[in-house]
Amino acid sequence: MARGRDSKYHPRVFIVLSKVLDLLVAPLTWALLLLAAALAFRRSARLASSLVGAAAAVLLAFSAEPVAAGLMRHVEASATRTFRDGVTYDAVIVLGGMTEPSAARTVELNAAADRIVRGFELLRSGRARSVLLSAGALHPAPDEPTEAEQLMAKLEEWGIGADRIATETRSRNTRENAVESARIVRERGWRTLLLVTSAAHMERALGSFRAVGILPDTLPVDFRGAVHEPSWLPRAAALEKSTDALRELLGRAVYRWARYSR
Repeated sequence: MARGRDSKYHPRVFIVLSKVLDLLVAPLTWALLLLAAALAFRRSARLASSLVGAAAAVLLAFSAEPVAAGLMRHVEASATRTFRDGVTYDAVIVLGGMTEPSAARTVELNAAADRIVRGFELLRSGRARSVLLSAGALHPAPDEPTEAEQLMAKLEEWGIGADRIATETRSRNTRENAVESARIVRERGWRTLLLVTSAAHMERALGSFRAVGILPDTLPVDFRGAVHEPSWLPRAAALEKSTDALRELLGRAVYRWARYSR
């Protein structure tokens, strides 16, 4: 298994730092910092006005669908599809990040649900013998099922036998998805593997698996770079899309620096 700078940095510290960086890379954070600076320099009317204008420009730009879609297309452009039509895979590895908290204790899927849907289709069609659901919890609670366990229940509800489903419940980020999945892959002796995750996430995910010695084929899903509303009017959904794209770009840079990705 490849060793990187993880021998020097505690995983928990890495996770905390990554969440701080996630916050700092968000355009909304930039706008708030600019407004805070405007308040701090309110005695200088010209400077304060310039800072307020910059905050408004940031929000307007990154809330526009053409900008958001352009950023997402840039991020998704590196997603490679090496899925082989003539292969029955030993296992399809489906990465988490597609469920939302639910007060009703039911599985609530979010926009990344294409991941589990595609995994199900591969199992149902016989293109994959097994599935590995890699999805733990950032703050695990002893009385709450992990995302992987929730997704397993969903697949069983859809008719997939429990003997075809493996779960990995320890991972808290993409690096740990790869590390923990590699352990299970080797224990089970799986050879032909297919990695399924969102297109924007695929480059970092594949690089993380390569870094731990696992070389799967890839099937990116959940493409979000299409322009649905070619309007420059601000939209909250567009701001979220821009933020997701910027966070992924930062994540790739951090993973390369830490040698978590190849």
